[in-house]
Amino acid sequence: MTLEVDLIVDRRRLRRKLSFWRVLGVLTTALAVIALGALAAGRTGLLPGTGNHVARVAISGFMTYDRPLIRALERVADAESAKALILQIDSPGGSVAGSEALFAAIRRVAEKKPVVTVVGALGASGAYIAAMGSDHIVAAETSLVGSVGVIVQWADVEQLLRNIGVRFHEVKTSPLKASPNPFEPPTEEARAALRAVIGDSYAWFTSLVQTRRRIEGEQLRNVTDGRVFTGRQALELRLVDQLGDERTAVTWLERERRVPEKLEIRDYRPRRDRLPGFLDVAVASIGERIGLPASWLPQLTSGEARLDGLVSVWHPAMNVER
Repeated sequence: MTLEVDLIVDRRRLRRKLSFWRVLGVLTTALAVIALGALAAGRTGLLPGTGNHVARVAISGFMTYDRPLIRALERVADAESAKALILQIDSPGGSVAGSEALFAAIRRVAEKKPVVTVVGALGASGAYIAAMGSDHIVAAETSLVGSVGVIVQWADVEQLLRNIGVRFHEVKTSPLKASPNPFEPPTEEARAALRAVIGDSYAWFTSLVQTRRRIEGEQLRNVTDGRVFTGRQALELRLVDQLGDERTAVTWLERERRVPEKLEIRDYRPRRDRLPGFLDVAVASIGERIGLPASWLPQLTSGEARLDGLVSVWHPAMNVER
């Protein structure tokens, strides 16, 4: 009888010890994950880093009114340890309002520290608006730059609906409300109203090129006709300041703004408010490893890929022959 009691007591002691070590193991693992996540987040700008560094912010894909990206730029502006900002731009542009907001945010950073843009494959339309917010623009020889212009497009499905026997009806307060629309041919008044809106936005875009790039007269007209230019052409036309890459930008920062060339370059990523910081970094890293752009997850999950007004975006025309 005594032997059985002793065995029961020993088993209970063993269970308590096992429970203790299990709990300790779980806590240790959790703390390790949190610490690694915080370290990764600090390296990517999700948490404040320590030590002087050069901040890097990427602008890629279709541009919208991107509040998380604007907040990332604000973090760079407020970080005393960030001695400069490198913008990595690879984008065809996007909404005019979103591009203007990014331009303003970049100018706020430039009021506190030097900003240099590095254009990758493409820095056109709205993306070029953002680039002009920096103090210096670097592009590769074969980058595509420019496409100064504004566009609005819509499809005309009136004939299609008529062919399948569908009629569209509407009641509106005034003739130009929600006009033009894809369900009826646009009136001349609707076209005129759109031309006025586009013309005003184009005038703003052109004046920005004139002011920021110091281009006047006939040369200004040549670079604001909607064309894209290679980096080599853009340099000659004064749309960019230098040919090169990120190393070129770092050298310029040291030579012109006395920012030490050996400073670490630290990425500042937008906080998309979907996952805890360390999980956000992990998911973003997975996307990058399989070749997706940095904006793939936010656009997929938050609906930020929608249009929010006029667009300033470049894409090659496609002709379909039959």
